Amino acid sequence: MEERKIKRLALLTSGGDSPGMNAAIRAVVRSAIYKGIEVVGVRRGYRGLLEKQFMGMQSHSVSKIISTGGTMLKSSRCPEFKEKAARAEAVENMREAGIDALVVIGGDGSFRGANLLHEEFGFPVVGIPGTIDNDIYGTDFTIGFDTAVNTAVEAIDKIRDTADSHNLVFFVEVMGRDAGFIGLYTAISTGAEATLIPEVHTDVDDLCNYLVSERRKNKTSGIIIVAEGEDLGSAEEVAKKVKAKLPDYETRVTTLGHIQRGGSPTCSDRVLASILGNRAVEALLDGQSGIMVGQINGEIVYTPFAEACAKHNQINKLWYEIAHILAL
Repeated sequence: MEERKIKRLALLTSGGDSPGMNAAIRAVVRSAIYKGIEVVGVRRGYRGLLEKQFMGMQSHSVSKIISTGGTMLKSSRCPEFKEKAARAEAVENMREAGIDALVVIGGDGSFRGANLLHEEFGFPVVGIPGTIDNDIYGTDFTIGFDTAVNTAVEAIDKIRDTADSHNLVFFVEVMGRDAGFIGLYTAISTGAEATLIPEVHTDVDDLCNYLVSERRKNKTSGIIIVAEGEDLGSAEEVAKKVKAKLPDYETRVTTLGHIQRGGSPTCSDRVLASILGNRAVEALLDGQSGIMVGQINGEIVYTPFAEACAKHNQINKLWYEIAHILAL
């Protein structure tokens, strides 16, 4: 494929922040500069496209950010971008600024907007999956997932000390929206007594029977992982339902919340972000557009936005079964 002529490349982060976004920004900026391309950072995501919040970026602009969480380019919600007129304005603003292509780092909502820029206006755009939820189809892992899991594991290891000391059953809520990846990985790695995730229905009576089963009669404390979006409700709601049926159980609730979204990215997230950032620039130069760059089984893959947004990464149900077996 003939190499596309790109003189100036824009880059933005959109949606929820995730650890490793800065590493991806660094990789895009330096890979583009290596190819002789000017780089323009767009502050505050799609809103920045509408408000022309453009900033020139050089190699030194991304020095020492590989180890930092969040996004140096900032992010924001931009409901106006759902309107075609707003998207047309964004494209006009980019063309006026001499921008030839765009890299979007974010999740499925961000990719829907990017895909419309590609489909409606033929604007060259490539996506990099940055979200702690790990729910994006077309990659084994998204940037930020590994860090979020490690943050949750560290917190739950500390919570277990208190649970054991006072014979408490803790219901710990982890993030993930409608995906149970953080919940499942966290449960296995912390030895949680039970795991509630959106992908597997849990009956409160079955949960209570399990907690008082013969196999657990010597256990007086425990950790119950409740994934955000689980069908029994929040961790607090689940705890109330269990307490109503097992009044002798001493229960506590902890919601880990946004601590999972921040912090210095792990080695895995830094490496993944760096590789995907570099490949995003190369994909644009190769004439590709309307695609997300991912990694499956160690290989770089390119998935059309339409497919990445229409499908969801699926948890391994065998791992869920294993988590249950090991918790007995």
